[in-house]
Amino acid sequence: HRDCHRADPAGVLMKKKPKNRSGWIMLGLVAVAYALLGVTHPDSAVAALRSAGKTLKTIAPILIVVIFLMALMNTWIDPKSIGKHLGDESGIKGWLLALAGGVASHGSTLVWYPLLSDLRQHGARDGLLVAFLYARAIKVPWLPVMAHYFGWPFTLLLSVFIVLGAWLQGVAADRLLRSVER
Repeated sequence: HRDCHRADPAGVLMKKKPKNRSGWIMLGLVAVAYALLGVTHPDSAVAALRSAGKTLKTIAPILIVVIFLMALMNTWIDPKSIGKHLGDESGIKGWLLALAGGVASHGSTLVWYPLLSDLRQHGARDGLLVAFLYARAIKVPWLPVMAHYFGWPFTLLLSVFIVLGAWLQGVAADRLLRSVER
């Protein structure tokens, strides 16, 4: 790739990051797979496309909300603010926000990826994003059902272990990814 430079607001020249094309590559591979399936097994291809359509129909409302939140964030939230609450200086507040946000989040994990990527580009720490994703294992609406089958002590202990595991995974990700970047 060519070395492109741009100046930040302070006038310091910075290297422009190359664009990540992995999403387009994956889309192309899936399209080729569907085309091959369509040629070799047309009935299976139609069934697969119907299934994909149902999945898209299910996640579309959540995806629209996430895109709306990203637009709001890009319009109204200063990247320095994200860095303050979720960046290197966020401390315990960042961990609490990431863990609580993960537990409170709903819907498919897939639809959260664009928002989390946007937060990352605005300075959110990788460890906090990992903790958010890990903490999503707790499904608040399902806690009473779990308690019915396993009892409240089991349900609460498991939830505590999941939150603790989310934090530990986030800490490990921060350390590992920082060592890779050096």
